[in-house]
Amino acid sequence: MALRDGLTHLKEYDIKDSNVELIGTEIDHRVKYNSAATEAAWNGGKVGQVAGLYIWRIEDFEVIAWPKEKAGQFYDGDSYIVLHSYKVGEKEGREQLVHEIFFWLGSKTTQDEAGTAAYKTVELDEFLRGVATQHREVQQQPSEEFLALFPRLKILSGGVRSGFRHVDTNTEPKEITTLLRVFKHGQGHSIVVHEVEPTWQSLDENDVFVLDKGDKIWVWQGKKCSPMEKAKAAQVVNDMTLAKHIDVEVLSQTELRSHVVVTLLGGDTTSQDFRADRPISSSKPDRTGPHRLFRLSDATGRLSFDKVKDGERIDRRDLDSNDVFLVDIGHAIWVWRGLGASEGERKM
Repeated sequence: MALRDGLTHLKEYDIKDSNVELIGTEIDHRVKYNSAATEAAWNGGKVGQVAGLYIWRIEDFEVIAWPKEKAGQFYDGDSYIVLHSYKVGEKEGREQLVHEIFFWLGSKTTQDEAGTAAYKTVELDEFLRGVATQHREVQQQPSEEFLALFPRLKILSGGVRSGFRHVDTNTEPKEITTLLRVFKHGQGHSIVVHEVEPTWQSLDENDVFVLDKGDKIWVWQGKKCSPMEKAKAAQVVNDMTLAKHIDVEVLSQTELRSHVVVTLLGGDTTSQDFRADRPISSSKPDRTGPHRLFRLSDATGRLSFDKVKDGERIDRRDLDSNDVFLVDIGHAIWVWRGLGASEGERKM
């Protein structure tokens, strides 16, 4: 028997024989919108209609509204969705509401929470008729756009209880020791309050630290900290003492008595070098990478997606108003739709 005898060719499938053909069509978007319309979180009468800042936390696969008084406060074990709706074009007399969606992932969030946040972000975009801009935010490296929404950003340890986490109820309660690091971040005036490991190695001479020992609150001011950081720390302490009336002592690193805080954190009088990496990176996206230009066109009768340029300078003359183009600049992707682009090109 010849080697080829008994062999069969794989069946060739036509895309029209599957439901993939409908992806990106009006029917596809209508189905997704109808699904999004069943989400109670989006149906309070304000989302997509009224400008403002809306925040939700993912809890057991559900989208739960985050209290307004806690805006800017996040837990590293959770995932959140933030919608910023604002008006543009008021001066030109053609006012419209635009939307930006951020889904923020804590460094210790579970995969189920992160996945739900990503899925629900897409769903929210469908509810807003696909006009929103989506941003993925990670705790360690927030964007300037995200920080601009929260001049008072506070990140704490912990999070909502999830079925994917194991909680040991047999351990004895530990002595309260919470250490908060207060520092300026980014190019703007954003001040971040971030819970850090309660150890003397977390101290840094450039920032301010708030140590809560349960029976007393200590403020340790690094010798190179800024007035803004001192003011923010005072605000944090004020918020903490509203709930419980306890003593507060503020100490500058330059004072001999400042070693009391170091000792409480496990250090000794020989501890001199106070330099610790910040829990949030200040590095910016790489904007020096090669730029790429792609063209989506059905001019030949068949829809094609081709790379036009890779690493070369992209000029406006490279664009054709009859087609759709994608510009990949490394840290972001832009979609340019020509005025004369066909309905098929626009949908895809």
